[in-house]
Amino acid sequence: MKIISVFNNKGGVGKSTLTYHLGNKLSELGHRVLMVDLDPQCNLTICAMMEEELHQIWEAEDSFIDDYQSAFSQKPEIIESPRSIHFILKPTEDGISEPTNIPPPYNIGTNIDLLPGRLSLHKYENKIAERWSGVYQGDNLAIRTVTNIRNICKLYSEQYNYEYVLIDTSPSLGILNKVIMSTVDGFFIPAQPDMFSLYGIRNIGNALQLWQREFLSIYTLISEEKRSKFPEHFVQFLGYTIYNAKKYTRDSEPFNEYNLAQAHYQYVSRIPAVIKQFIQASNRTRVTEEVIERPIGGDSIIHSHNTFPAMAQALKCPMWKVPEVYASLKRTKPEYLSLLNENGFEYNQGNNGRLSEIGEKYTAFTNDLLTRINSL
Repeated sequence: MKIISVFNNKGGVGKSTLTYHLGNKLSELGHRVLMVDLDPQCNLTICAMMEEELHQIWEAEDSFIDDYQSAFSQKPEIIESPRSIHFILKPTEDGISEPTNIPPPYNIGTNIDLLPGRLSLHKYENKIAERWSGVYQGDNLAIRTVTNIRNICKLYSEQYNYEYVLIDTSPSLGILNKVIMSTVDGFFIPAQPDMFSLYGIRNIGNALQLWQREFLSIYTLISEEKRSKFPEHFVQFLGYTIYNAKKYTRDSEPFNEYNLAQAHYQYVSRIPAVIKQFIQASNRTRVTEEVIERPIGGDSIIHSHNTFPAMAQALKCPMWKVPEVYASLKRTKPEYLSLLNENGFEYNQGNNGRLSEIGEKYTAFTNDLLTRINSL
């Protein structure tokens, strides 16, 4: 099992959309996948779940988020149905014993499940900050708090036979992401072709250097037994991809290998150099210099998909399944489609070919990423 984070210090780069589609494509290729939404904005969860379903999960958990032990004594059966990631983290946050069993994940489809996000996740981040100094002293609860996300991923993988766990993160460089990024196996960066993404990569590289020094310092201070709760190696960089780039359309502009508008290409062409300068070599030992030169999957998914992601989110499916899911809903839930149409949803069968092509492009992207992940 490999735990992979999708991370960028710049928001609005399509990170959650990419994570959702990657997870679905991995599942279609026959791999068992768990997606974990650790972004308090819950965008990955919104891609996958109907709002009513999410509300039911959150509402049932409210008293547990306030006082887990008291609520659990009155309603232990709550763990028999899917729960949010914050609920699962809550016993550690409150410093109490874990329940004997873990709640089932939310099933999205064949081979793919989700641990939904929750807006209250900041409370767990606050607890990490509060206990951080205790990690250096080998405090058991502090170490449990810092390693619990990785441990949960391992528990679910052991019980449900996942090959890959995908973690969606916020664009923050705060302490929650420090813990996530320092305890996963690998990560990749989705970037938009602009100045902000270049600076985002710089910030990530600088943060990783600092975080790695902190964790190496911790490892020298704690016992071998406690060290074993952390990953053997620090996180490895797997590469980058470009998302939502403008396609080359005018003959007057010079052509380039990614078929990008020149205004976007000038930023994309600078990304490899920024990576090599700011993400230190020890964090990218599993990918060659040559591999870093190109985006994951080449130009397979870098061009803008226009309104297709919003269409897919409305139907709770990956873009290439929109025709199939739309036809199914038309038969089984016409009232839901009517509600979508009232809110501006538009589906045009003329786009079916393009949607199918997107599925093929995600296959190319996913296969390239798998090659990199398998090097970990």
